[in-house]
Amino acid sequence: MVSFGMAVAGRMAGRTFERPEPESATFYAELRPISDDYVPAALAVSGLDRDALIREGWHPAEAMSAAAAWVREVCGNTLPVLAAFPLSYDWMWIYWYFMKFTGESPFGHSRCIDIKTLYAAKAGVPIAWSTKRQMPREVRSTRRHTHHALDDAIEQAELFQNLMLWRDRDRPTAGDAVSEEA
Repeated sequence: MVSFGMAVAGRMAGRTFERPEPESATFYAELRPISDDYVPAALAVSGLDRDALIREGWHPAEAMSAAAAWVREVCGNTLPVLAAFPLSYDWMWIYWYFMKFTGESPFGHSRCIDIKTLYAAKAGVPIAWSTKRQMPREVRSTRRHTHHALDDAIEQAELFQNLMLWRDRDRPTAGDAVSEEA
């Protein structure tokens, strides 16, 4: 992991979702590499310079400690939950780095939600259909996916917010009245 970004996507107040501006509370870190083993094509996607990261990147222990402190600060007395699209990719890196370099994760071992799965469940579609391109326009983020970790965290926060507040008008929900004509 060469960099990561986080943005506050929302808070649950009872059963009500509160939607803050995703850019209002963010964290970003570029990390010093922990190994000489890397895939140049994968690094190129980030747009970051490996030599600059070796010289100027945060030591992972400092970055993860600062990130954990930021999570505690923005969450206050609430429990933090990591949301990502797709969760499996981000979670494996973030969780491993928290455990390796701080000994604990502010998200515990399982307080996480996959935005792909959330969409599939709310839309009633197979997980294979839960790509951003197949989502209705009103659900998608208006921000570009730049592959910069903080930009992408803000984009994913907006997508998560849209999904939390979205109700597919073509599907009845558990609270809808169903009428039958005789």
